[in-house]
Amino acid sequence: MVRRRRDGGPAEMTAGGFAFFRTMRRLQAFIWPGDRPDLKRRIAVAVVLLVLTKLVTVLVPYGFKFATDALALLAKGDAPAAGDSWRSFALAAPVAMVVAYGLGRILMVALAQARDGITAPVVMHAVRRLSLLVFRHMHRLSLRFHLARRTGAVSRVVDRGRLAIETLTRTALLTVVPTILEFALVLGVLAWQFGAAYSGVVAVMVACYLVFTYFATERRIGFRRILNENDTDASSKAIDSLLNYETVKYFGNEVREANRYDRSMAGYEKAAIRTYTSLAWLNAGQAVIFSVGLTVCMIMAVGDIRAGRNTLGDFVLINAMMIQLYVPLNFMGFVYREIKLAVADLEAMFRLLEQSPEIQDRPDARPLAVTGGSIRFEDVRFAYDPERHILKGVSFEAPAGKTVAIVGPSGAGKSTISRLLFRFYDVQSGRITIDGQDIRDVTQASLRDAIGMVPQDTVLFNDTVRYNIRYGRWDATDEEVERAAELAQIDGFIRLLPKGYDTEVGERGLKLSGGEKQRVAIARTILKGPPLLILDEATSALDSATEKEIQDALERVSRGRTTIVIAHRLSTIVAADEILVLDAGEIVERGAHAELIAQGGLYASLWNRQREADQARETLARMGEAAPIAPAPAAVAAASDDDGEPSLEDDEPRDAAE
Repeated sequence: MVRRRRDGGPAEMTAGGFAFFRTMRRLQAFIWPGDRPDLKRRIAVAVVLLVLTKLVTVLVPYGFKFATDALALLAKGDAPAAGDSWRSFALAAPVAMVVAYGLGRILMVALAQARDGITAPVVMHAVRRLSLLVFRHMHRLSLRFHLARRTGAVSRVVDRGRLAIETLTRTALLTVVPTILEFALVLGVLAWQFGAAYSGVVAVMVACYLVFTYFATERRIGFRRILNENDTDASSKAIDSLLNYETVKYFGNEVREANRYDRSMAGYEKAAIRTYTSLAWLNAGQAVIFSVGLTVCMIMAVGDIRAGRNTLGDFVLINAMMIQLYVPLNFMGFVYREIKLAVADLEAMFRLLEQSPEIQDRPDARPLAVTGGSIRFEDVRFAYDPERHILKGVSFEAPAGKTVAIVGPSGAGKSTISRLLFRFYDVQSGRITIDGQDIRDVTQASLRDAIGMVPQDTVLFNDTVRYNIRYGRWDATDEEVERAAELAQIDGFIRLLPKGYDTEVGERGLKLSGGEKQRVAIARTILKGPPLLILDEATSALDSATEKEIQDALERVSRGRTTIVIAHRLSTIVAADEILVLDAGEIVERGAHAELIAQGGLYASLWNRQREADQARETLARMGEAAPIAPAPAAVAAASDDDGEPSLEDDEPRDAAE
């Protein structure tokens, strides 16, 4: 059977039954956990309760039969006297049989609910463990995966997979197995009590019922798959649009976004209508097949009663057993569909789990030991795409406790250097060392623990200001958090907020301005206190006055620490011990600020343009004009930051390059 993948990927040949058993085998470790004997005991007790429930279910109609027979005897005046044997009297007493029937139904429900309650911790433990496994795996996957992912689509895969675990375990363990057991017991009772003809009719009826259910459900699954694909697409578009709320507003594209979302929902609507229509046909067909089988059995029972082989109670017994059997059978189409969709959802989740992280610790990896903090790039070559090389033999050293700045035009490879140092990617050739240790030979956790990062684009968690600053070091006290905020020149602003440090910053920190978010990021890194620092234009979102204060704070923080500054505004790195000028993936100039100015090369050209722009801005300010300054034509493109100062653009185009 050809089955198309739920995530819209290529078709694959998969037998549904094999997929079910394969998936159940993979879930076995979660449903039957080796480290939880208490959960194993629960499963054993649940199995016992399951058997008892079905035995009671089959015996309950006998109470109805005996009550009917007793009423028939009473109507004919043949009821036994109280002096007869207690068994004969009890069986012929209508009230006693009705009470027994009622108690049997109560016991049946009680056992079923007890079974469900006992298995609930097992099911939810499996859900929790597998969900946690997926969550951890998502964080282990490489930056390349996360840059290419569709957040909404991945979120739906994970959510559906989590729900599929619960669906599969509950339906397989609490519906399919009990139904099979009940069917076997009913056939046995009918054959023993009334003869093979009755059990044969029921078996044929159930076979026809299941075959019809299978084909009808297979057809419905196609509709349901289209339904889910449109649901995923709509969810992905909605999340993407909401995450880019400001961009939508900037360009006035609310109507376009609504139309894109509505197109996906239109497909969802069409598939949903077909799904519900096909469900009506499924239910009608099932009812016809069952009714025919029930009618045939009832006609046979009437014939046996006329022949004197059965009683009126037997007629009622057959009817009651068939009606009870119909209840689980009526769910078989739903159960089959849910199991198959759950298997498909879990396979999508398992495919996510099967994606290997691009960057992994070596088996013999050891923790990074930072003695001085010297960073060396030795003939490093790297490309996101084989067709486009980003770094072409970059070599430099950031001595322990010194500051090295990296400048260059857009696409030069500046931000790539920081990503390689964090080991978001591995170099294709050459190596990067810290105190002589190749970063590929140490654990990623220890490497990243030793590096502090202040990015140009700061994204905050949708939590409080205190939470976002404390993210740098969880064991920090409130006093340490507030001290870090003071050093980052944001403590005064925070205390003016209605809730102070407990103020919510909104999704991605949207309630704060760009400068405020950047100062929170600086405070977070100050609190972490790492031996190595990477500052990716850490003051790009600040005004000139605050920039000077933050620069002073960063200089104090970086004192005694090895610091790499990725600079777009040259005024922020004049005091660096060494400045590297990167162009097209190669270091074309290096030296201190004064040396580079004296060389009259690319750096000096950029610096002169910056001074010209500064002077022009000052002239306009004196004239009281507020017109923007048109950038001077240049071989190297320059971009303007929020306070009007030219700044070199960031690294390579992130979407295209990565």
